[in-house]
Amino acid sequence: MKNEPLKIKKRGEDGNRIISVRIREDILQSLDKIASESKYSRNELINVILEYGIKNIEIE
Repeated sequence: MKNEPLKIKKRGEDGNRIISVRIREDILQSLDKIASESKYSRNELINVILEYGIKNIEIE
């Protein structure tokens, strides 16, 4: 039986990018509280909130 090679994608090729963002301490605390209560990771929660905001923003 022939072993199949382990295939992995290079980091960043999954459609996600790693960025650095400055966030106020009070907002970070709120995010962490919501993440803990909802069982989402902080990263997942931020993505959910950003997606919702992008879809629902109105620029005046």
